[in-house]
Amino acid sequence: MSDAASTLGTLPLARPAPAVAARRSPRLGHVAAYGLVGPAVVLMLLMLLGPLLGVIALSFTDYQLGAPSLGWIGLANYQEMFADRVFWISLTNTLTYVVIVVPGAVALGLGVALLIQSGAGLRGFYRMVYFLPVMATLIAMAIVWEFMLHPQFGLVNGLLRSVGLPAHGWLQDSNTALLSLCVIGIWQALGFNMVLFLAGLVSIPKSLYDAAEIDGAGSAWSRFRLVTWPLLGPVTVFVVVITGIRSFQVFDTVHVLTKGGPSKSTEVLIHTMYMEGFEFFRSGYAAALTVVFLVFVLALTLVKAHLAARQVHA
Repeated sequence: MSDAASTLGTLPLARPAPAVAARRSPRLGHVAAYGLVGPAVVLMLLMLLGPLLGVIALSFTDYQLGAPSLGWIGLANYQEMFADRVFWISLTNTLTYVVIVVPGAVALGLGVALLIQSGAGLRGFYRMVYFLPVMATLIAMAIVWEFMLHPQFGLVNGLLRSVGLPAHGWLQDSNTALLSLCVIGIWQALGFNMVLFLAGLVSIPKSLYDAAEIDGAGSAWSRFRLVTWPLLGPVTVFVVVITGIRSFQVFDTVHVLTKGGPSKSTEVLIHTMYMEGFEFFRSGYAAALTVVFLVFVLALTLVKAHLAARQVHA
């Protein structure tokens, strides 16, 4: 027994195997992680970054839709665009639309959310009524608005005549056409904003309102100013940015109701892009317009990301 024990005591211990496994496991973990992420990265490159880079490259060419070849013209499309009166009109109209629709849709969405949240009954019914424009097809709703704003037999002019006021061609007058589209835009965005604000209101603890009332905030305005509005800061930033991006993307109502008229008074960026690309077949110039449009959208997205990183509370 002593000889056997001494023989076993002299044998080397097999310890390198766990060390080798420990060295290999991080590599295997990295390979597995890259393998799982790889398909998503490939899809992102093909579906997002690839077309984006293609549009940017196309904006430096004279390509026309259906042409067998194209030529590299550098910044000529951008120079033509910045010298084009129609571009500046469409950009001004787009910014005007955004400036009117965003505050209106955000303020009304918050107001409706507060009214629904403070109500005792029929909350589900009111949510459905105000959210209906979001669920409905915007082109179908635009056709309904076209009949409502008709100068002869439209509902709006019928109501004006019933109270002794003259009828008006809302979409035919260059002074009121863009404003009419803004009203439709506010109506369409109100329901979506209402849902977001309702989600923010539900997340506010009721104990904070009780504490504010004990501290002397007895009126509804005081509780809103001291509790509701500060805690809705992140939701408000998100709603403002999302509404701004969606307002920049206005196209359906313009194309269905006015076609950019009368006299270019409702011409917006995306409609100009559509006309240049699919009516005049100037794909290179339309790509340059698209790049300018994406710059505005990217700026809004960066603002949202910056404010969200700071955890803004209004």
